[in-house]
Amino acid sequence: MSAATYLDEILAAHRAAAAADRRDVEGLLAEAERCGAGRGFADALVGSAGLAVIAEIKRRSPSRGDLDPRLDPAEVARVYEEGGAACLSVLSDAQFFGGSADDVAAARAACGLPVLRKDFTVAEADVADARLMGADAVLLIVAAVTDEELRRLLSLSRRVGLDALVEAHDETEVRRAVDAGAEIVGVNQRDLSSFVVDHGRALRVVGAIPDGVVAVAESGIRDGDDARRLADAGYRAVLVGETLMRAGDRREVLASLVGHRVGRSVGQPGSLRG
Repeated sequence: MSAATYLDEILAAHRAAAAADRRDVEGLLAEAERCGAGRGFADALVGSAGLAVIAEIKRRSPSRGDLDPRLDPAEVARVYEEGGAACLSVLSDAQFFGGSADDVAAARAACGLPVLRKDFTVAEADVADARLMGADAVLLIVAAVTDEELRRLLSLSRRVGLDALVEAHDETEVRRAVDAGAEIVGVNQRDLSSFVVDHGRALRVVGAIPDGVVAVAESGIRDGDDARRLADAGYRAVLVGETLMRAGDRREVLASLVGHRVGRSVGQPGSLRG
């Protein structure tokens, strides 16, 4: 896969799968609604003492290759919980990341942490599936959807009891996320076209995230110094994947990331809705 086509190829595959899905969407959503309350992904982030860590479980990456292809998601989830993570992020994309719905379910069953289904959400059925596989939150990527789709997917997430991490890459996408009603905004430092990480992106973009929105920095967090800088800048949480997956001692690395003092106040989820 050439660098310039990462996002295009991934989205094309997911939209093709969505177009071929003949399941009854309203039936799926109704079933998802019957799952009851989740574990409170947003609440776990804002309830943490200091910087919260969303610790990620993924087997491989399109740009970095295999990370831990034979991992046991239940075992990793328990290590993350013991290490002080506030939430989990679990890849469910099979084709590009080697994940599955079973990974999401196994990780959640092994611990008490809220779980984000990390995937490319492009259709209403994707939202229902996230709740049905046991997730407490869903990822919505601004660059992957139209404004109308983003609003619809956010509304459906709330309907089935999911929090939504809305991912942006620049100030324009942050504004789109906030205008759509996002309560948690993640700034991904990884360019989804090239998968190259810009370690200064989150620091440049944080000023566009208004008070009342939970700010999350994603990708490229290498160590405690990176985590501290992001906390100083006002991020309430960081999502860390590759650094943890490659770590020899994941508990030790987590200990260096959690708890840094957050540099500005962050409102409770829901404050944007008045």
